[in-house]
Amino acid sequence: MTALQFDRHGQRVWRTAKSLLDSERVRRAIGEVATAYGVCREPSNVAAGGHACPLRFRCLGCEHFSTDVSYLPDLEAHLADLLRSRERLMSAFEADDWARAQAMPSEEEIRRVRRLIQRVKSDLDDLTPEERAQIEQAVSLVRRSRTVLLGMPRIGQPLPDVRPPRTAP
Repeated sequence: MTALQFDRHGQRVWRTAKSLLDSERVRRAIGEVATAYGVCREPSNVAAGGHACPLRFRCLGCEHFSTDVSYLPDLEAHLADLLRSRERLMSAFEADDWARAQAMPSEEEIRRVRRLIQRVKSDLDDLTPEERAQIEQAVSLVRRSRTVLLGMPRIGQPLPDVRPPRTAP
């Protein structure tokens, strides 16, 4: 799947390993943190475990964001959410104009998500049937094992007791 990794503009990130600049190798060595639609390599955000992002889930506008083909269903769901939010805010929701404008997904964000989805799908379509089968198998494996925790508690699962055991006085 590394061959089908894309930046926020839909450009392939890993065309060939030889073409990587030294600075890019260093930046990749810093590490990454999971986001809802890919990964973030911004050093202060990585160091803070994903809790120091100044853009707050506007990943597609950040140069430190990249994604891969395994996030395609998430990107498609995000696009559907953006379109639903836009329609809801434009039609029945009563709010002041300034509040509606700030809550409204921007046309540029919608355009970028659409363009990224189209690019990933286009590159998938360019694969041979064998390559596509390998990618689909890898995506299935990665998606099964992926857990993205964005600071939201899980419902229905008790938290583990991490308190040290008490000793008698």
